[in-house]
Amino acid sequence: MSIVFIGADHRGFKLNGEIKEKLKEWGYVVRDMGSKNYDMDDDYSEIAIKLGEKVAFEGAKGILICGSGVGVSIAANKVDGIRAGLCLKERQVRQASEDDNINVLCLSAELVDEETNIGLVKLFLETLFSGEERMIRRINKIKDYEKA
Repeated sequence: MSIVFIGADHRGFKLNGEIKEKLKEWGYVVRDMGSKNYDMDDDYSEIAIKLGEKVAFEGAKGILICGSGVGVSIAANKVDGIRAGLCLKERQVRQASEDDNINVLCLSAELVDEETNIGLVKLFLETLFSGEERMIRRINKIKDYEKA
């Protein structure tokens, strides 16, 4: 069984709960990195960094949710080894997974409806990295920069 880490701030809290239930239905082990309770004063940055560290350490996949999806994407990408992508459409998820091998999917709770977001999660988890030489080369350049 695959582990999926998930996290959301207060703006993504409701969607986080819905996605967690779907993940469990689909047979995934879900590790919620917060917020576990609705808290208008929580900070997306803390949640995204904590999730990013777990994903990078365990070689797993993660899902982050905030109002726009931008904040969690910025914060998660500060973690060494994380390739987080904000995706609003299926084509973005497919390309981000196949070409960029994202390991964290960032979602917008306010700009995309719940049904679409759930479909994006499913696609993210089912789409494999292409492994093409040029894609590997590009990702390795990012890794090299992170090490510098």
